[in-house]
Amino acid sequence: MRNGHRLGRRFGWLWGAYGTSALGTWLAFGAFPLIAIRVLHAGPAEVAALSSVGALAGAAVAVPLGPWVEFRRKRPVLIGSDLVRFAALLTIPAAFALGALSFVQLLLVSVVVAAADITFRAASGAYLKTLLPAEDLLVANARFESTAWTTTIIGPPLGGAAIGLLGPVATVVADAVSFLLSALGIRAAGDQEPRPERREAARMRAGDLLDGWRYILADATLRPLFFNTALFNGLVMAADALLAVLMLGQLGFTPWQYGLAFAAPAIGGLLGSRLARPLVTRFGQHQVLVVAGTLRALWPIGLAFLGPGTGGLLLVMGVELGLIFCCGVFNPVYATYRLERTATERVARTLSAWSVTTKASTALLTAAWGVLGGLLGPRPAIGLAGVLLLATPLLLPRRAAAPLAEPESARSRA
Repeated sequence: MRNGHRLGRRFGWLWGAYGTSALGTWLAFGAFPLIAIRVLHAGPAEVAALSSVGALAGAAVAVPLGPWVEFRRKRPVLIGSDLVRFAALLTIPAAFALGALSFVQLLLVSVVVAAADITFRAASGAYLKTLLPAEDLLVANARFESTAWTTTIIGPPLGGAAIGLLGPVATVVADAVSFLLSALGIRAAGDQEPRPERREAARMRAGDLLDGWRYILADATLRPLFFNTALFNGLVMAADALLAVLMLGQLGFTPWQYGLAFAAPAIGGLLGSRLARPLVTRFGQHQVLVVAGTLRALWPIGLAFLGPGTGGLLLVMGVELGLIFCCGVFNPVYATYRLERTATERVARTLSAWSVTTKASTALLTAAWGVLGGLLGPRPAIGLAGVLLLATPLLLPRRAAAPLAEPESARSRA
């Protein structure tokens, strides 16, 4: 890499904006369910709907946004997505102050934020590919990954303290402000983005909505990775939801022990993200992708053997540490691999389709495992998720992909 891995002023602003919004999101982690329970006195069904229905509806709303984003400059889309999230989240403290906050409003805000999240992810991947040369993408993605795990370590404890002192609505304000600061940071990066080429048809057709999925499914290396990540993420999140029930209910762990069990192992993600590039340099991108993707699937089944007391707490922390370390290595390599395998003029549609599928599958699997947990008990359901996760490495790409040939116009713009 050139210049001691300095990726330039514009990337620095993008990175800072990402870190600011990520910290705000983790500060407000769990705020919506807490507001629903403590302020609106919502029941279990309403709290479950807040996460699953909100995510599904947000994913549905985001479906047409991928093709729309593709043919627009990505920097204004990033700023707009941040401002939409800022405005939507700010309605919650405003309604709370006026005594008008309702569960329907919480649900609508969760839908808007989920759709804006997907739009931002699609635009940011496309923007990053125009911002940096291909050889710098892994360094950039590793920095994003390390920042994500750093904010995971810092955010929830600070957010928990803020909730204890000021209530959950205060952390929603912090989250909203973080998106405003992110928008200002991206704006400060300056506007040197190339204008996307216009497509021949001026109006979007119904078939255009499926372009991202068509592109993924037609690529022999993206296709298995797509199914792998959707299934892996969904099963892990479904098991985590039941783990909360098991730890805080049947096994009698305190909230601070539960928080510690997930916050402390995030150090593994920070370490893994820092090792991603050296491992790729030594062993090759495909080898690291397959090995890290396989190893991360081996850990969750250990949660089915969780018991009470200090031994149980150490077991959870050990399993999460191993899982998160492997994810810390895998995620930046996978994100870079996906960008490299996607043509520049297809990135926004492809990433949008990917995010929509991941959010929808996570919501559906979480709901399904909630039903299984009620029928079988949380421990057997967690064990079943762990067994199914052992099969996910079969969906990783079997062979290293040949370099993607970009069109001449795309190369000249990069």
